[in-house]
Amino acid sequence: MKIRVKPLIISLLIPLAVGGLSALLTRNSMEAFGALNQPPLSPPGWLFPVVWTVLYLLMGFASYLVFVNGRNRRKVQNALFVYGVQLFFNFLWSIIFFNQERYFFAFFWLLALWVLILITLVLFYRIHKPAGLLLIPYLVWVTFAGYLNLGIALLN
Repeated sequence: MKIRVKPLIISLLIPLAVGGLSALLTRNSMEAFGALNQPPLSPPGWLFPVVWTVLYLLMGFASYLVFVNGRNRRKVQNALFVYGVQLFFNFLWSIIFFNQERYFFAFFWLLALWVLILITLVLFYRIHKPAGLLLIPYLVWVTFAGYLNLGIALLN
């Protein structure tokens, strides 16, 4: 398979930009987050940006694989549209949770995000199996994030 450099770079930069902007807009709320009562199994704060960077790279590469391997342009466009919607939900979750501190609302928002990720994973898988599989760690992490979100909502 020949790598198409420009689409690959764009595919990687889109989720990284979403995550970077989200981190920029929520950076001042991390002190308040650290002071919250945390549920058991809460990871250290330094782990979140590391995991999210890896997940954004996996998402970007998955979207690249769909873009370059999809034979049915309509299916590709539909899958990438849902991918974009879930990225938007991902971005807004951080604002709702960290900046607005609306923990229960953020939990339900995260449930919607989880469903969108699952739909994206299925659509990607139908177009190019490895692309769908690359989204499994993202779905698992957001499942764990849901546990943490609900725990924080209940404890604070």
